[in-house]
This record gives sequence, structure tokens and C-alpha cells, in this order.
Amino acid sequence: MVHDIADKNIAPAPWWRGAVIYQIYPRSFQDSNGDGVGDLPGITARLGYVADLGVDAIWISPFFASPMKDFGYDISDYCAVDPVFGTLADFDALVARAHQLGLKVLIDQVYAHTSDQHAWFAASRAARAGEMADWYVWADPKDDGTPPSNWQSVFGGPAWTWDARRGQYYLHTFLKEQPQLNLHNLAVQDALLDVARFWLDRGVDGFRLDALNHAMVDPALRDNPPAAPVPGKLRTRPFDFQDKIYSQSQPEMVYFTERLRGVADAYGAIFTMAEIGGSNPLEEMKAFTLGDHRLNSAYGFDFLYEPHLTPALVAKAMAEWPGEEGEGWPSWAFENHDAPRALSRWCAPEDQELYAPLKMALLLCLRGNPILYQGEELGLLQDDIPFELLQDPEAIANWPLTLSRDGARTPFPWSDEPLAGFTTGTPWLPLSEANRARAVSVQEAAPHSLLKATRRLIAIRQANAELRLGRFELVQANRHVLIFRRTLPGSEVLCAFNLGADDAAMPPMAGRMAMLASINGAGSRDGLPALSAWIGRTPR
Repeated sequence: MVHDIADKNIAPAPWWRGAVIYQIYPRSFQDSNGDGVGDLPGITARLGYVADLGVDAIWISPFFASPMKDFGYDISDYCAVDPVFGTLADFDALVARAHQLGLKVLIDQVYAHTSDQHAWFAASRAARAGEMADWYVWADPKDDGTPPSNWQSVFGGPAWTWDARRGQYYLHTFLKEQPQLNLHNLAVQDALLDVARFWLDRGVDGFRLDALNHAMVDPALRDNPPAAPVPGKLRTRPFDFQDKIYSQSQPEMVYFTERLRGVADAYGAIFTMAEIGGSNPLEEMKAFTLGDHRLNSAYGFDFLYEPHLTPALVAKAMAEWPGEEGEGWPSWAFENHDAPRALSRWCAPEDQELYAPLKMALLLCLRGNPILYQGEELGLLQDDIPFELLQDPEAIANWPLTLSRDGARTPFPWSDEPLAGFTTGTPWLPLSEANRARAVSVQEAAPHSLLKATRRLIAIRQANAELRLGRFELVQANRHVLIFRRTLPGSEVLCAFNLGADDAAMPPMAGRMAMLASINGAGSRDGLPALSAWIGRTPR
């Protein structure tokens, strides 16, 4: 049961600070034309559902023109909509409808690489002396004809591909069809900033910046040193055997973030959020978001691939963003289009119904911006896609050692019918019976569904400025119990979570507080039962 208390004195802040963001993977959200692939008109048709969740913004994964070798992250035209998703007019209609519903619109920007079908790459590979000759990372072979460095691709094999037309190797951190842009070249930066302006002129409210720390490499192309093995972690790709100190994460990238922030500021309250991975993400996240002249926020992989959710993991992540002067603003995701569904990682199948609202409550109580991935509010599970139906190029290349990203990208279940209300055609990925059983229509009819609990929990966050804007103060983080305060001057919200199988005691200070939410019986005479949560605040 969830109780909400209205906040009469919400502190003024930019709209994005503490905002709840809902990620939409367009291929899998809603198909409007029966071709089995989701599209922009489908998203527009379902925006009422998203607005009813109470979120502040949507983040739409790539919908740009693309050969779809990496499903939109290989862009052939930054300023065009791929026909599979619709038209620019469809995008304009989406933005207008979102704004009408009070939703901000964030879109992906992919600045580290393009498709090899992009006009820029065609011009760059044509000649070594052309105007765009150094818009990508090109290099001569070593004397023996081998690639210029030992860098490895994320998707397997060398990160260099020979191009006979130019007589050089080009760099690709991901697929060979995704050549690496050379952001050391200011003309490339200028072109990308013009792309940002194009979408800002169409009314977008911000950007999620994909793989941003991959966008610059060491100009000297020095070899990466070997990486020490991590105990208990299986290395499935050559990429995992190197410490990527030269092939990514170059310090000059911060100056590009300042230029991008300048463009965003010229359009008003625009939100910029970087995705930062790698072996040392925190240092880069802090650098990219330092002060008021770089990006607003960054999110790393603190939770996305962890096999277990523990109080220690949460405490560590929060301690790294204490809110010091000049510090950026964190964002958090438990799952996304690249990472396995959290319920499939973090709890036993028999505990999923109890664990789902507990996990949701925790995400919505953290300091920062919580990012909900489509279907997370339904408790969707990771689907097991057979090899013959795989679409994910990384999973195909590294099968069976890499968990398929397709398992988190399956179509959204609007109903429990065979095609789930997603399409009238053949869906691009199969729909599992287990996830159809968690469909929106099923949960709307159930009195205590996760969907309804999510709406109430988001409403609590929106009504209590402490949860959106307050400081984080850790009270307890032992093996299974996590307790923390979210505080503003003169008020606080207490958040208590039992992630374990044994009952625990309620924190003594809870008795002086008004309950906002009780998940799975927390706060009853049994205290803090297994897999439960309790949220309360100081009386107003």
C-alpha cells in the first residue's frame, strides 16, 4: 500500500534535476503500420500511457537514418529519420504531443562514430588529401602490414579494418561498419554541434550522449597495455584483455563537452547526460560534469551489469556523488536496452513479485535522476532468444558467451494476446509468454500490480522535494538492510529497505515519521519483513 503526501514547498530547480526519465527503445515500443517494428507514430499514440506514469521526460533511443547494422547506432544521416521509424513530420508530431502532455523529450546523440554509409565517410575514404580526409581515424599499416596498434573492438577482433580505396586502416571501436570519427578535428566538432542545433530547433529538450568517452583516441595510436584479470569475471572478448588507456577516455574530450554545453545553454534549459563506461568511469563522469560549463549529468554502469543488488553497492555509488560544490548531477539506471533485465539478475524466480516493487522504490529514492527502461514498470524479465532468432551483432559474434542484448529489447506487451498489442505483423523479436503475462492490460485490471505501484511511487517522489533534490545521508548498510535519509533544511525522508530473506527491525526514527509508502508489509508489527521497503517523512 502506498500513501502520498503533497509537498507545498517544492524547492526551485532546473526541470531536469531529480527528474524521472523513461527510456523508449523505438523498435520495440509500438508498431503503427504492421511491419513488426516499432516506430515514431506508435510512440506518439502511447504517450498518454507514459504521461500517466508521472515521469518528467522520455529518452528515445536512435531513430535516425541507418543501415541498422547496430540497430540505429550506426547512423548514415544524423538529420534524417529512418523510414522504418517514420518521417521528420512524425517526429515533430511526437514532440508536439509530448509537450502537450507535459513531457520533455530527450534523444540519443552518437558522436563517437557513424555508419560506413554516411556521406562524411564516403568523402573521407575517397582521398588522403580531401576536405574530409581526417574526419575519421585513419592510419598507415606497420611495416609488416599489420594494423597500426593492438586496439580491439568491443564486438570482437581488431578495431582496425583495411580500406583498399584509401590504402590505410580505419578505426572502429564497435562494428567495422561503424568507423570512428576524429573529434580532435574541430571541423568534425563543428559538424556535430550543428547536428545538435538541428534537433534543438525541432524542439528537443536534451540529449543522452552515447559512448561519449569513446569519441577521442590517442593521436599517437599507442598500444594499450594488458589488463589484469578480474577475479571471478569471465573475459569473453579480446577487448576485455586490454586496459584501454589509449583507445578511449582522452582528457581533451572535456573541451568538446564545454562547446556542447554552450550550444545547449543557448536554447535554454536543455539537459545533457553522458553515458560513460570503461574501467575508470567515475573520474570521467566527474570531469565531464564539473561546474556549470560542462554537461549536466552522467550515468555509468554501477548497477547495469551487477549480478546482485546489495546495500554495499548502493552505498558505494551514492558516496561517490556527495553533492560537493561544482559537482555534476548523477543519473541512475538499473536496466536498459544494452543490459539484462534487473529482475532476472537480482532475485530468484519465486521472489520476483515481491522484489519488483522493492527495486522500483529503491530506484525512485536515490539521489539523482532515475531512468526507467520501458517495461521496467511491468517487471519484464530477460527473454532467452534462440541463436537462430538473434538480431544483436555482439551476441551473434560472441555466442554463446555474451548474454544477448536482444533479451532486453523484446516488444513491449500492451496486452496478453499473442502479438501483445505491439503489432499486427510478425514482430522483429519474439514475444515470450512470461512477459505477455505482465502486460499493461493485465496489470491495469489487477488491484495491486507493479504498474500501479510504480505510478504511486513516482507520485510520492514528485510530491516530496527531499526525494528529488535532497542530500543523501547513509544510516545503515549491512548485509541485507539499507537505510538512508534524503534531507533538505528542516525536513527529511527516511528510506528503509530489506533486500534479504530474513526479517529486520524498523529504524527507531521511523516512529516519529508519517508513512509515505509501505512495500510488502514494511512497518507492520513484524518490522521490516524480508524483501520489503518503508518510506516516511518528518511531519509537515
